Amino acid sequence: QVQLVESGGGLVQTGGSLRLSCAVSGPINRINVMGWYRQAPGNQRAFVATISSRDSTNYADSVKGRFIISRDNARSTVYLQMNSLKPEDTAVYYCTTNLAGSGRYYWGQGTQVTVSS
Repeated sequence: QVQLVESGGGLVQTGGSLRLSCAVSGPINRINVMGWYRQAPGNQRAFVATISSRDSTNYADSVKGRFIISRDNARSTVYLQMNSLKPEDTAVYYCTTNLAGSGRYYWGQGTQVTVSS
C-alpha cells in the first residue's frame, strides 16, 4: 500500500514563498516518478511539475522559473519550492507518484495554497 501525505500549504501574499512537502510510505525502493498537480475551483486537475528517479525535471510553463521540484530518496519525500507566488497559483496541490514497473499513480489528499492579492 502506497500512501502520500502532503504538508506545507497555507495563506501567503502575492510575491511570497511556500514550500510543500510530500512524504511517501510503502515500497519506497520502487518509487519512480514523483510530482505535483494542482486543482483550482471549477478547473480540472493540472500538471505542475515532475521529477524522475534520475532527478530529471519537468515544469508547466506557468511555473517555470518560479517553482523548483526536488526529492530526497533517503526520506522518500518530494518537495515543491514555490517562489514569486501569484493569485492564480491558488489551488489545492496534490502529490503523486508511481512505482517502477507499474502504470498506476498514487495520490495524496491535497494541501490548500491560497495567494492573496
